[in-house]
Amino acid sequence: MAASCMLRSSFLSPNPNLHQQQSPAKSNPTFFLTPIKATSSSSSSSSTGDAAAAISKSPLLQKNRRSADENIREEARRDVSSHNFSARYVPFNADPNSNEWYSLDEIIYRSRSGGLLDVQHDMDALKKFDGQYWRSLFDSRVGKTTWPYGSGVWSKKEWVLPEIDSDDIVSAFEGNSNLFWAERFGKQFLGMNDLWVKHCGISHTGSFKDLGMTVLVSQVNRLRKMHKPVVGVGCASTGDTSAALSAYCASAGIPSIVFLPANKISMAQLVQPIANGAFVLSIDTDFDGCMQLIREVTAELPIYLANSLNSLRLEGQKTAAIEILQQFEWEVPDWVIVPGGNLGNIYAFYKGFHMCKELGLVDRIPRLVCAQAANANPLYLHYKSGWKDFKAVKANTTFASAIQIGDPVSIDRAVYALKKSNGIVEEATEEELMDAMAQADSTGMFICPHTGVALTALSKLRKAGVIGPTDRTVVVSTAHGLKFTQSKVDYHSKEIKNMECRFANPPVQVKADFGSVMDVLKKYLLSKNSKF
Repeated sequence: MAASCMLRSSFLSPNPNLHQQQSPAKSNPTFFLTPIKATSSSSSSSSTGDAAAAISKSPLLQKNRRSADENIREEARRDVSSHNFSARYVPFNADPNSNEWYSLDEIIYRSRSGGLLDVQHDMDALKKFDGQYWRSLFDSRVGKTTWPYGSGVWSKKEWVLPEIDSDDIVSAFEGNSNLFWAERFGKQFLGMNDLWVKHCGISHTGSFKDLGMTVLVSQVNRLRKMHKPVVGVGCASTGDTSAALSAYCASAGIPSIVFLPANKISMAQLVQPIANGAFVLSIDTDFDGCMQLIREVTAELPIYLANSLNSLRLEGQKTAAIEILQQFEWEVPDWVIVPGGNLGNIYAFYKGFHMCKELGLVDRIPRLVCAQAANANPLYLHYKSGWKDFKAVKANTTFASAIQIGDPVSIDRAVYALKKSNGIVEEATEEELMDAMAQADSTGMFICPHTGVALTALSKLRKAGVIGPTDRTVVVSTAHGLKFTQSKVDYHSKEIKNMECRFANPPVQVKADFGSVMDVLKKYLLSKNSKF
């Protein structure tokens, strides 16, 4: 204990009551790259033309090729302009009369009452520009290499971290992920013609966690430059969070510390933080145990907490929702289905959709579905009870390892999002999720088990008639299937205990002679086409 106190006194903030007071007003305003030159939304009669004209004058579209000895960060410094956008921490779902708030430059994870925090944007300032302006601005940045707007996250910088200097941003140009028309899967297995899969796993480290981690590590980079007491960044992880954290920290030269539950994640997930130079602790407990330990450690040491308890990550993750609308040319889908474990992501999607509606980009939001593995289903049980008293569960082993969480940090956020979106919660057994994954793979996808959970939820809602055959539906795929090859090998080898593996496709053993090969091929072709 004495050592802990010494570390706290030598490393941590000189203000020991940081978590107990309101933030002072900023004393040193800084101006940042935000090419906004449109008229305000009050000029409604000409807002569309004004917005288009403003975008056409943006530095993004009117610039000369940079010189050979200038990089994109240096180029961005030449295009600095000022704005009045801001954001701050407030208690999540607080009383409107509450005056408790904190600067994003403070190191704080919970409110004075111990509740969750949320990032609150100055909506009045954002509303000075109409929906057409924001649509045009965001669309103008897609596919560019202009720093930092080539990122799907930072192309919405004004809605994410408006006050951060572009020089402090740590980005791999994440986001802008594929929205895949699942034509064959929808028609063959669900009788649907408008099914889409948002492949968030096609990303820098292979999961949607990149969207939030670029924001969090960028803010940490800013804090370190401000000489705040941050030596490293730490997280508890079931795999994907640690991969994202270690990669972004490595890019910025910031130490990363990872707590992993021993023998509970795939080798592909484990090797990522190791390869990126993270300090990895393999701990003999589950994710919930790792989470408890990292919270205790970050309270004692100058390690910044990177789990979704930290609301900064949700600011990046919400951009996937905005991106879906953008990819549909600002038309709103009927349903969006999101796998849920620690439950921050379902709230992030709600927040992104709601922000677009509030700022006039769209006129409604989709209904949300949170899909859980039956072996780790506290939200599903809470939903089925009519939202009565929430009870954590002991999470059992599931192939959807990233959502193997029995005591989710963001339970309050998830319930809020689902109630506000008239949402639903469904679950998938191990056999259901693995069969769904195999079916999806057989139609050209290569998905993770978590996406199998979401597809199972969709299948159940289709069979129940809740989701119609023509409903435009988006399933969020949270990680790349290449991270879960062992589970696929086990399934197609039929080596999973007590599982039929109905859609297994094992290789056929054949003798090395022409006749044997011909016999096998003829039999196969006949099974595919009786006219052969």
